Amino acid sequence: MNFKVKLLTAIVSSLVLGHAYADINIGVSLSLTGPGSGLGIPMQNQLKLFPKTIAGEKVNLIIMDDATDPSKGAANARRFVTDDKVDLIIGSCVTTVAASMVEVASGAETVQLAASPVGVPAGKDKWLFRLPQSNTVMGYAVVELMKKQNIKTLGFLGYSDAYGEQWLSEITPMLDKAGIKMVGVERFARTDTSATPQALKLNLANPDAILVVASGSGAAMPELALLERGYKGKIYQTHAAATQDLMRVGGKAVDGTYVVSGPAVIAEQLPETHPSKKTAVAFVQGYEKVYGPGSRNQFAGHSYDAEIVMEKIIPMALKKAKPGTPEFRNALRVSLETMGRTVFSHGVMNWSATDHWGYTMETGVMLKVVDGQFKVE
Repeated sequence: MNFKVKLLTAIVSSLVLGHAYADINIGVSLSLTGPGSGLGIPMQNQLKLFPKTIAGEKVNLIIMDDATDPSKGAANARRFVTDDKVDLIIGSCVTTVAASMVEVASGAETVQLAASPVGVPAGKDKWLFRLPQSNTVMGYAVVELMKKQNIKTLGFLGYSDAYGEQWLSEITPMLDKAGIKMVGVERFARTDTSATPQALKLNLANPDAILVVASGSGAAMPELALLERGYKGKIYQTHAAATQDLMRVGGKAVDGTYVVSGPAVIAEQLPETHPSKKTAVAFVQGYEKVYGPGSRNQFAGHSYDAEIVMEKIIPMALKKAKPGTPEFRNALRVSLETMGRTVFSHGVMNWSATDHWGYTMETGVMLKVVDGQFKVE
């Protein structure tokens, strides 16, 4: 009888303390090799600092390289949901790769926390949430600066994939409204090693400014092609170029470039009244303590924000279901939609059932490359 009482007590105590829960498994697909490695490696670096437990439960990160290859990203996602039985997926940091994972994650009714601005048809993002700002939000900041600088004509030199096309489609209406005429559109592939023909055409059009839509170290190549062909106008880059790789590859030639970014990259330059100031500084200080001064990176900031998300939604979901179950995966999705206003290193997030982007138009910060460093414009 005493044995039965002790056994019952042990079972009850285990349930109360939560030890009956399985581990929380998170699948992470990042571009650790290939053209997107300049984005994926900093994300992985920050994830090495991820907590081992959240709300008293063990959290396992299963990190895989997608090699900047959409087919491999989809394969990683399939492994996550079939073999690893993950509760949530993070990735990828490259738009085309993240897009290839959407159908897999959605089909398995598993949240995908994309680290790139993935666009899908309306109503198709029930299980998809984005850590980066939308191209519309960042494009707004770019166009506002163009208006202040009296830009009247613009050229476009961007990737011939989803990231480039999304930027083109989302910024065009804003340009039209601002009275800025697009006078040339040129595209190139991520794997191209030269953009000379495209640069020659845009130079002939001679716009007041050119918007380069590329990412990581690959963002410097098209800009250098423009400069080598004598372009003298202003050059703007997107938030995928807000990394030290732009200056590392471009050198002094890219001084004067305007780059839109989330707040994390220039944490110390934010005014004290900025809602993300404290969080962004905490990210930068923690990251650079481990990886060295100047190592901060926009995409590492997304990993930091992913931790903020997990710390908030996992306790909420645990109140409804156990990890490793469909109910827990759905509880994570509902928690994302109802977690409310949350301060990220990259701005203020407020996802809802009807908005899985979350950031407001005031999120983007315009930077200028000055002596090899980003300065708030």
